[in-house]
Amino acid sequence: MAERAHSPFAPIENEEAADVPFRYDDIGRDRLEALAAFQRSLRFRFKDQALLDRALTHRSYVNEDPRSLGNNERLEFLGDAVLGMATAARLFTALGDKSEGDLARIKSFVVSEDTLSEIAAVLGMDALLMVGKGEERSGGRNKKAILADALEAVFGSAYLDSGFDKAQELVLSLINPEIEKVLTDRHRKDYKTLLQEYAQKWHRCYPLYELDRKTGPDHDRTYWMKCDLLGSAYGPASGKTKKDAEQAAAAIAYDAIVAGGGTEAERLLSMKRL
Repeated sequence: MAERAHSPFAPIENEEAADVPFRYDDIGRDRLEALAAFQRSLRFRFKDQALLDRALTHRSYVNEDPRSLGNNERLEFLGDAVLGMATAARLFTALGDKSEGDLARIKSFVVSEDTLSEIAAVLGMDALLMVGKGEERSGGRNKKAILADALEAVFGSAYLDSGFDKAQELVLSLINPEIEKVLTDRHRKDYKTLLQEYAQKWHRCYPLYELDRKTGPDHDRTYWMKCDLLGSAYGPASGKTKKDAEQAAAAIAYDAIVAGGGTEAERLLSMKRL
């Protein structure tokens, strides 16, 4: 009888089989010292320093250095899931009085690119990133997307290194303060920014804002703006300035998309593409 082929999705029977072959011993002393300082800031110690090193390696660096053993993109994919699960579980258990829509809005604020890149910058990750020369010249190590992705990659590395419980502790140590900011209305995000992040991430387009009408006398004008996204119009919404009205229209669109049911990706991907 022919031996049945092993499926990569079969249950892992022991911890040794679950080891990920990322270990290598050629990290320089200066780099190891920098990684050690970073871990002290994180209050998290990696058993495998190579996992952390890879989490901080951008693909542009790998493209220019054939000796490199990989970039952080797969770890970022994994870390995004770890971040999402840890944050969702925390919100679910801590905010029993909030609706699904409220939880989704809070989660979207605290795991946004703006929030993650700010955390990464505070941790000094910009100085630790390994980027290619071209990316360096274009200011890549300070780009929000690159910083946010690297932080998610660190979360993914923490999961592989120490398991979900420890990775969750790391995530929440950084995210809990952001949750508090949202609950006390001290966060710096806005609906226009959040809506634009979603539109760019999933459809590579931008929301458009259009003046619907103006009401009231000149000294007490009210503006009504609509938000158009992927063939759908949201609003109109009012404000005493066009900027305020745009924010209100963006809030309507964002609530309809994010709190309308389904996963974040499904909600946008189910909409008509341009």
